[in-house]
Amino acid sequence: MSDDDSEPNRGAGRGGDANHAASGPAVPPHKATDPSTPLVASPTRAIRRRARLPALSPEAAAYAAEAYAPATIAAYQADCAHFEHWCAAEGRIALPADLDTVTRYIVAHGETLGRATLGRRLVGIGFAHRVAGAAWVGTHPLVKATLRGVLRKHGKPARQAAALMTEEVRLLVATCDGSLAGLRDRALLLVGYAGGLRRSELVAITRDDIEEQPGGLRIRIQRSKTDPTGEGAFIGLAPGEHRATCPVRALQAWMEASEADVGAVFRKVSRSGRIAFEGLTPGAVRRILLHRAALAGLEVAMTERLSPHGLRAGFITQAHLNGASEEAIMAQARHRDWRTTRRYIRQAKVVTETPAKRLGL
Repeated sequence: MSDDDSEPNRGAGRGGDANHAASGPAVPPHKATDPSTPLVASPTRAIRRRARLPALSPEAAAYAAEAYAPATIAAYQADCAHFEHWCAAEGRIALPADLDTVTRYIVAHGETLGRATLGRRLVGIGFAHRVAGAAWVGTHPLVKATLRGVLRKHGKPARQAAALMTEEVRLLVATCDGSLAGLRDRALLLVGYAGGLRRSELVAITRDDIEEQPGGLRIRIQRSKTDPTGEGAFIGLAPGEHRATCPVRALQAWMEASEADVGAVFRKVSRSGRIAFEGLTPGAVRRILLHRAALAGLEVAMTERLSPHGLRAGFITQAHLNGASEEAIMAQARHRDWRTTRRYIRQAKVVTETPAKRLGL
């Protein structure tokens, strides 16, 4: 998902007022008088200008603009762009959006959007309203009732990321040869899996974050989804039992080949074998995973999806099945709430610890 700075097509205008009946029929406040008239305000523009408030000094505005991760802002802008296009086509005002507009939007997309996508879009639209100082009706009981009714009738289970465990990771790294791209991808996949890392954390690792110790490697995670203010945390990587799947050896081999003494560890590699200075983006991790999965012929169930998050989910699942304690898993995954860790573990127990085994069938 890109952080597109282009303006979406805007077509809804300001609605009429009953006090102007002499100049024509009254127009409901949620409708536009002319589809070619610009919107009262644009949610995507409101997000881009979220820190441009007169009350803020330039310095404070610069920091306020950094309050959210770029990926979060990009997702919010994409969600708002979808909403704006729909409002333009329907002749409705996108900001401030009234109760009728929001509930109609939910109904219009209840059959086509998954529950997670629809819910996230409402969060993004609400964020745009808040930063614009506009009232948001998303918490209104009728909005909640409409959303709940749509999900009861059309909702489907969300497609979770398939847990990629040791067997799948072996298949993936088997496709990585001794080329620079192969060495990088092998290290990327193994460190992501053994470290239980999010893709944003993986690509943010710098050479200074890695410290060799007698028992393996200690890696500093400077910031994460649950640590946006940068308190930092450390994780450990231990040598693997097999050379081909050892995360420590793989990372050391890549760093030696790339000569990455400073800056990002995981970097772009051109087709000619040139290593760029800039690091990979989170989106690149997904492309690399899909590429390696295609080479390995790896497929997942129809009810699941192939995603970099599967490496993190697979780490938690495999570690639990192999006897690691919940406390150790939670520490490595850096979950702030034990219930998050247990949600993954419960999924691992569905088959391995099902009471159906005790029925004597």
